[in-house]
Amino acid sequence: MSSSIKIVLRKKSNKKGEFPLAIRITKNRKTTFVYTGYYLEEKNWDVRNKKVKKSHPNSTRLNNLLIKKLAEASETVLELQAKNKDFSTKHIKRSIVKPQGSETFNSLGKRFLDELQVNGKLSRLNSDKPRVNHVINFAKTETLFFNEINEDFLRRFIIHLRVKRKNSERSIANNLIVIRTLFNRAIKEGVIDQKFYPFGKDKIKIKFPETQKIGLNITEIQKIENASDLSLQENHARNVWLFSFYSAGMRVGDVLKVKWSDIIDDRLYYQMNKNSKRLSIPLKEKTKIILKKYENNKEGQEDFIFPELKKAILESPKDVLTKTKTATKKFNKYLSHIASHLKIDKKITMHISRHSFGNLSGDKISVEILQKLYRHSNIATTMNYQKNFMHKAEDEALEKVINF
Repeated sequence: MSSSIKIVLRKKSNKKGEFPLAIRITKNRKTTFVYTGYYLEEKNWDVRNKKVKKSHPNSTRLNNLLIKKLAEASETVLELQAKNKDFSTKHIKRSIVKPQGSETFNSLGKRFLDELQVNGKLSRLNSDKPRVNHVINFAKTETLFFNEINEDFLRRFIIHLRVKRKNSERSIANNLIVIRTLFNRAIKEGVIDQKFYPFGKDKIKIKFPETQKIGLNITEIQKIENASDLSLQENHARNVWLFSFYSAGMRVGDVLKVKWSDIIDDRLYYQMNKNSKRLSIPLKEKTKIILKKYENNKEGQEDFIFPELKKAILESPKDVLTKTKTATKKFNKYLSHIASHLKIDKKITMHISRHSFGNLSGDKISVEILQKLYRHSNIATTMNYQKNFMHKAEDEALEKVINF
């Protein structure tokens, strides 16, 4: 019986609501799947024509990659048929997926980074690319096989990061996460057997050091609100910072993307860049005052409220990310000037607006509501974040003991 090979969008989504693209292999009414490593929102998949819609920013490149993978799979089937083998879908899958030990950390790492590029995850690409390179440079080989990445290798790599590269414990953990991600993928694709997995109980454990998040208090925020004698640049940085704070600690990348059209009936509607989740929050009077300061520069409803991305090439995620990073660096510079001017000892950055919102919310807002405001997928993430700012129980306990 003839076999069928098609590219399909599987129906089980990840946490971001994206669905995996896979090669579906059917023979003798039996089906198996080979995952391509690419994910799409359902709206960007053309079911009828089995291709990525033009609405996706990287549709051309992604479709070319899918065509290549489909061609490779079809060629594999033809080779098996030419050898007159009575093969099953599992035989086809094993022939498509490279045999154990044949693919290296280097090649799989490159494919992983290419997928981040194609899927427009440039922020993560910028973070993970040097981490992949750290491993390759440490190994000093262009063919680092996964069976070589054992516990001894990882212990030596950790010492290298800590002593030679002077990395923090958090940075070391982030490097190990990338290795673990690629190792899990290698296992899933049949490159290496599960028994060689170097992470877990009685093996290498990835430890995240506890970090203390410090936010501004009410008095310090009021100082920023009422600050005078600021330069034009400092005043603009202050406005963007306060807009972020008034919007439940909105990330700077999301703040700069806000357009006038996102404001409807005194509410702000926006999509978070980090996890693509949509959020709606009311515009408070303090936020409206900031908006009025920028109305004179408004060129239309689709214009950005703040000027930093007005000249960005919106079709280029890389250009948008570059301009966002440049703007953030500029804001942080002027916020540092403001802190010095107002004699605030704490370091003020754009991200501190998020910590400050958490600090002021403290025990006042339920974790469930905070999860919605922060748009965390898991409430455990919210609880772990908010514990930095919830001190009421501990403070009352201490008061009971020492107040005599």
